[in-house]
Formats: sequence, C-alpha cells, structure tokens
Amino acid sequence: MILPHAFDAEDSPERPKVLLVDDDEVTLMLTAEALRERGFEITEADSGERTLAMLADWTPDIIVLDAMMPGLDGFDTCRELRASPGFENMPVLMLTGLDDEASITRAYQVGATDFFVKSTQWSLLSGRLRYLLRSARTRQELERSKSKLARAQDLARMGSFDWRQAVGHNTLAAPGGLQLAPEALRVFGLGPQDTVSLRRLVRMVPMPERRGLTRVLSEVQSQSKVLAIDVPVNLPDGRPRIVHIEAEPEFNEHGHSVGYTGIVQDVTDRRVAEDRIRHLANFDALTGLPNRRQLIWRTERALDHARRLGHLVALLLIDLDRFKIINDTLGHAAGDELLVEVARRLRSCVRHSEQVMDAALESAGVRSHRSLEAVGRLGGDEFVALLPEVADESEADRVSVRILEAMREPILVGGQECFVTASVGIAMFPRDGASVVDLMRNSDVAMYSVKNAGRDDSAIYSPMLAGRGREKLELESALHKAIERNELVLHYQPKIDVRSARMVGAEALMRWQRGSVLVPPGDFIPLAEETGLIVPLSEWALKEAARQAKAWQVNFGFADSIAVNLPNRMFERSDLVEHIHQCVSMYGVPHRAIQLEITETGLMKDLQNVIPSLHRLTEIGVEISIDDFGTGYSSLAYLTTLPISELKIDRSFVRDLGITPQSSAVVTAIIALARSLGLRVIAEGVENLRQMEVLHRLGCGVMQGFLFSRAIPPDELEQWLQNTVLPRKAPWIVQAGADRIEPPRSTGGRRS
Repeated sequence: MILPHAFDAEDSPERPKVLLVDDDEVTLMLTAEALRERGFEITEADSGERTLAMLADWTPDIIVLDAMMPGLDGFDTCRELRASPGFENMPVLMLTGLDDEASITRAYQVGATDFFVKSTQWSLLSGRLRYLLRSARTRQELERSKSKLARAQDLARMGSFDWRQAVGHNTLAAPGGLQLAPEALRVFGLGPQDTVSLRRLVRMVPMPERRGLTRVLSEVQSQSKVLAIDVPVNLPDGRPRIVHIEAEPEFNEHGHSVGYTGIVQDVTDRRVAEDRIRHLANFDALTGLPNRRQLIWRTERALDHARRLGHLVALLLIDLDRFKIINDTLGHAAGDELLVEVARRLRSCVRHSEQVMDAALESAGVRSHRSLEAVGRLGGDEFVALLPEVADESEADRVSVRILEAMREPILVGGQECFVTASVGIAMFPRDGASVVDLMRNSDVAMYSVKNAGRDDSAIYSPMLAGRGREKLELESALHKAIERNELVLHYQPKIDVRSARMVGAEALMRWQRGSVLVPPGDFIPLAEETGLIVPLSEWALKEAARQAKAWQVNFGFADSIAVNLPNRMFERSDLVEHIHQCVSMYGVPHRAIQLEITETGLMKDLQNVIPSLHRLTEIGVEISIDDFGTGYSSLAYLTTLPISELKIDRSFVRDLGITPQSSAVVTAIIALARSLGLRVIAEGVENLRQMEVLHRLGCGVMQGFLFSRAIPPDELEQWLQNTVLPRKAPWIVQAGADRIEPPRSTGGRRS
C-alpha cells in the first residue's frame, strides 16, 4: 500500500535527516518506508552500539530510538548520547511497544525528548517528528536571538530615559513616571514586558549604597540639579554591573521642574579596565607586590601618620646577592620563578612583624595606618619593606634577621635547588631622613655598606656612612642601576692608518651619563672592578659595540672591528665565548667586528685560566689585542704561543718620542718584535705631529690619539669622517703625505 505523503516543507527545503534505530528487522523496514514516504531522509541502525559508532562522524536532525534492544538498549544508548558533547539537545524520540508508566518515566530520566508507543499510525508518528523538529528549531532560533541580543548589549550599552513627576503619587513608586528606551531596559537587564518604576531600579542597588543614592535623588529632585553618578546594580539575573547615569532637569513654561531626561550606560567593562590599569600602575606584574610608585605613596602616608602620632617608621631596602649569576645560568624564566618565591617569603616575614598595640594609637586611627605596611619591588632584584610603626630600630632589625634567615633557605627553581642571600639596609624616620627620598637614599647607602662588607647581612644607616666613603657608596649604588636606567654610553676613538688617511677601526670607551654630568671612566671603572660591577658593564659594552658595528656597516660600509676592553674578571665566565657569539649574532655582524683588548698586566695575572678562552675566541674569528704593551711583565715565550693578533704600544712610550732616545729605542724594539711574530702594531696616545712622524718613520702606520680625534659619540664620529677626513682638512693628513684619500670604509686588511 502506498502511504500518503504527509511531509510539508514549510520550515526547510531540505528533507529532515532521521536516524531510525530498531533491532527488529521488519519493524525497522516498515517504519523507515513509512517515514520516507512522508518526506524524511532515513538512515537505519540495528543496535545501540551501531548508533553510537555512526554518530561519531555524522549528525542527524532527530533520532528515533527503540527502547528495548539486546545489548545496549535504547535507554542506555540515550543516556550515553546525552553525555556526548554536541548531543545534549539533540531531539530523541523513544519508540517502544511498552506503555507502562515506569518505562515512560525512565525514558525521560535518561534524556529522551518524547515518547511514542509503537503502532502503524504513521501519520501520528510523522506529526510527532515534525513537532519535535519544529520545537528544536524554535529553541535554536531563540538561542541565536539571545546571542544577538547579548552582542547588541555589548556594543550599545547606552540608552535614554525620561522621568516625569507623577502628580498625586509617590514618585519612586509611580509606574507611569519613568519611561526607558529599549536600549536602557537592556542596560538594567529588563525587557519591554517588565513594569518599570524608579523604585524598582533603586531596589537593584545593593543595600549599602541604596540609602546614599536615595538621598542624592531626593536632593537632585528638590533642587533641580544636574545628576551625574556611577551606581552599582544587581541585575535580575544576579549579575553585578556598574551603571553611569546622567540626567538634566526639564522645566515647563512656568519654570517649574517637571522631570528629567538623560541616559544610562553600562560602564562595568570600562571600570574593570580602569581598575586593571590602576593595578598595573601600582603593582608589579611579576610578583604582585606594590611597585615603586605605590611604595612611595604608602611611605608618604606612613610618614604623615608618624608625624601626627609621634612614632617611628622603618624602611628596609633588600637587594639579592648572586641573583644575576642564577639568572644568567638558568635563564630569565628561572629568575622570574625565583623572584616570585622571594616575594612570597618577604611577605611572610613582614606580615608577622611586631606592632605597637597602644590604645591611644588605636583610637587615633592607627588601624588604617597599619594597612600601609607593605613589601614592594623596586625593580630587578631590589625589594623594599615598609614598617609604618615600630617601637625602635631593634624591631626593624628583628624583621631584617627574619628576612635574612628566610633568604638563606634553598629555593627550588625548575627542579634545581638555588641558594641566594640578601643584603639589607635600614633607615629610620625621623632620625635618618624626613622624606621618602631621604629614607630611600640612606637605606640604599646602608645596603651597599653590607655589600662591601661581604653581603648576607643587614646594616642600619648611621652618620658614619654619610661621612668618609659616602660618596663612594652612593657612586656604587648609582652605578649598580646605571645599566637598567640606560645611563651608560660608548664613545669611540678612531684608529687611523696615516699612510692612507683612512679609519681602520675604533676603540669603544665607556662613559657614564649620570644626569647632566658625563662621568669619565677613571671615576667609575676602578670602582666597578673593585665591586665586580665591571662584569655586567663589560657585557653591556660588548652588546652595544656589536650594535654600533652593524649601524656603521649600514651607514658607510664599516668593515673593520670595534675594540672593547675586556677585564680579567670576564674570563671567570664559563660562557664568555657563547656570550660574545650571541652579541654579534644578535645584530648580524661577523665575529671579527669585535676585537678584544686585554692589558698585558692583567693577562699575566691569570694566564693559565685565560689561555683556553683566548684560543676558543680566535677559533670563532674574534681578534685579540694586547693593550698597554711594554708596561707589564709578559714573557716572550708566552707571546709566541698566545693566539693574539696585535700589540698596542702604551702611550707612556709615545709621549717622549723624538725627545728621549730611550723612548724611540723601546718603540723600535716593540715594532721589531711584532713584525718577527707576525703581529700588527698600533700606537695609542698620539697627540702631536712630531709623535706621528717618528712612529711613521719607525714603521708604525696605525695610530690613535687626540691628534686625530678624542673619543666621541658615534654620530659625531660619522660627522668627523665627513667633515675632516674626506675633505683633507686635518693637518695630520697633509703631514703624513697621503697621496689618496679613500671613502671612510674599512677593509679589515692587515696593518702594521
């Protein structure tokens, strides 16, 4: 019998896809044929197991599931289906010959959408399927509409309103007194069907703020003021939001206020963003501790309290010892992990600091004052502990002892135990300073006195530290921060081949731009060597020289090397060669772009440890020059085996050239020695034409000194090349008798 076509395509031009599941072959065939005749696209399965397998890579519009099947029956199949992602809302019609209440209840419990008793009434079954499909479609459309509405609320979180004073009514309760546009209704989580009154909106405001808002509204109404206020509200769905309200009074022709018109705007996200920005501006992103800005603010508040109440404030400056070694060895990620743990320990130490519990102070408002207590991070490995109320300096000292003990405990970083100690400087208000700047400076001085004395200890600032040696301590303290503050600069003194009047290299000389003062190297290099800061300063100089070599290569084809003075302490680094390789690789210049100058005296002090690194450096193409040659005690035997390429004649021999025969004899011997060993030779400290002429006559053609140029910034050096060397304006060019002036580019060729 041909069954009538009962499918209507009013909702979709496509045939609905139905998965029909039944273990009875005859029932499966008859039902499938009936539904196909009614416009459904049928896919068949004969078991629960087969059903789940098919649904792994295919999704129907609806599932018709036989309840009673061997193995995995319809109830268990439905239960597993509902637990599968993507099938939580799939329409499922449970089909069975059972019509008892227990089976129906069980079907709904396992997640069936509906229940149908098996029969040959195919039209009823078809109608039930169409109904379920339509319901599913309606639900999907509702979900899409809800999503669109949510997006609209996100994009247009503003709406207008009008409020009219209702005559003869309580204004807050009058339903007709307040008119909100649809957009304004959405701001409050309401819809067109909701009855809205000012009282209802006020009730959305949490109780602590509600009383104040009611008072403001009454004042605005009575005085016809302009209203501009941010109000926290709890929407009907429980979400807390912040709504900005602006309203202006409206007046009738008699000048009487008749109501307000204005806007409401959901400013929650803006406030959250502002709070986030405020947090980032005041707290360290890595450790979550107050940053420098927040610490200064808290310290200023603490000092204000202390002045009024007459008690002491302690400021502890904490600097980690050996942190840089750990950071360089294990990497920055490990260093960050260590800093986070240090911050946790410091918080623990300060949180348990002793406090004065005086009733008079309590009544004077010291409770809020105590909340100023904080541990903060100034930057790098420097921290501050602020104790806003201490009885005496011994109390601050006890806190420092706790800090030192906590730091001595091993810290597990990346599965490896690390040991780091701290140096702590303590300054007391009002004795050691009346301002935050004074306390910071003096705690810094005290901390560096600990560094100089061997570290892993604390010191309280005293006038003795401010006396003899204070300038040195302050200089060291400032030098410690010079790199991170970008205060270091390199000036460059050109190396000149007087035979061709060409620049064939340059020596990088470090300068310290401390504020408006340019500190010469003689004032800070010895201090850096004494304190060990020469290592990070030299690391910076190597990287900066590589960067400048690249810049000159681009600007005017520079192809020679920039010489960097390398202190002996750099050879203590096991990764020295790797560090230099990273410096040149970072800027894409060849290894020969960096030349290392080592003093003769320094070389002989630690020769056995230096030689392996020198060989590895020359293997990758870095050239080595012996600086100040002739002033030390180097052995000629060592000179024949060292991987060096250049000897540099010390300025003390150049100074008296042409005046004393001894100087000429020494210079002649050095030049002859260099030639016999196959080394280049360069003279430094050339200040006049006489010295240049003698050196040229003795066979030294490459020189540097004030005769040619002092050490100058890189941009000035480029101007010097363009304005002095190329136009042949300098007297030394004519004196040297240069026949040809070439463009200021280097060839890296051999020179002597």
